[in-house]
Amino acid sequence: QVQLVESGGGLVQAGGSLRLSCAASGRTFSINAMGWFRQAPGKDRESVATIRWSGSSTYYADSVKGRFTASRDNAKNTVYLQMNSLKPEDTAVYYCAAGSSWPTAHYQYWGQGTQVTVSS
Repeated sequence: QVQLVESGGGLVQAGGSLRLSCAASGRTFSINAMGWFRQAPGKDRESVATIRWSGSSTYYADSVKGRFTASRDNAKNTVYLQMNSLKPEDTAVYYCAAGSSWPTAHYQYWGQGTQVTVSS
């Protein structure tokens, strides 16, 4: 089992920045992919960023490309999502997820989510 705990959400004005963290514990050796997702009220969950656990590859949704950066610190078993130039439409609950394969569309483990609210 892998446990994921997100932190770093909050309220920020448009144009501001936040950094989300996702700390993994448990069978972290089984992780090959980490994903960041978000879900806004009334909308489907969408993928925001994907990062290989080794950190060698990252992918971003077009809506966040150039503004968000995913990174990882393997020594801390933690991945980050640096979010800059935030927009009101970035408001959502953000989740991190871990998968055992790369690439993958299937993530076996999910965090509890952290709220990000961007005011206009």
